[in-house]
Amino acid sequence: MDHNALQSDKINISGRNAVGVKRLNDETRKNRLILVADDEDRIRELLRLMLENRGYEVHEAEDGRQAFKAFKALSPDLVVLDVMMPGMDGIECCRLIREVSKCPILMLTARGEDYDQVGGLDSGADDYVIKPFTPMVLAARIEALLRRAGECANAGLIFGKLRIDPDARSAFLEGENMGLNRKEFDLLRYMAENHNISLSRDHLLEKVWGYDYLGSDSTIDTHVNRLRKKMGNCGEYIRTIRGYGYRFEV
Repeated sequence: MDHNALQSDKINISGRNAVGVKRLNDETRKNRLILVADDEDRIRELLRLMLENRGYEVHEAEDGRQAFKAFKALSPDLVVLDVMMPGMDGIECCRLIREVSKCPILMLTARGEDYDQVGGLDSGADDYVIKPFTPMVLAARIEALLRRAGECANAGLIFGKLRIDPDARSAFLEGENMGLNRKEFDLLRYMAENHNISLSRDHLLEKVWGYDYLGSDSTIDTHVNRLRKKMGNCGEYIRTIRGYGYRFEV
């Protein structure tokens, strides 16, 4: 990233907000983890200070490979990726994240670089900020993405006649509670939250059962079969990817 991305006269980490900008309250920001990936130490430090000053937790990465590794280990609430990084760039990292998650992603692009902007959005980014920018602008974009993600989560996951309520840990088919057990619900919710993404059996075991699960991946097939029966006609939403795993697709 260009050193001029954050110009000295634009740097502001006071935490003050622009008039008219709706911000997340302190309680909403609490425990929100943001992953910041940029190859410039100075830029990462400035962004970390700005975000921590607003109540977020921050993890830093120096390039795309580190960022993707950190993403898999930490499951952040939002990712900020600079497009131009050595090794794996931001666009490729964004593409890899999108294969496994719907986590909000904000790209940092150079002014006038249409390829970076289009490439970032095509790879799955939710928004982009053009350099140079002020921390206030970046913070406003981040909070907008987090609000949007939170509003979607509060509304639940709705697919035709199927509704999944994460807060109640319940799923409803045509308004009737499906009576899912704990793992059935966790599996359905995870696949639905990552709809249109092909998920391997190993990946589902890791994310739903945990790293320390010692059983066979055949338990995935057993739970999927139970889910399909309870979902009725909506059971066809869970597509089998032969020799690989499953994809939730409507």
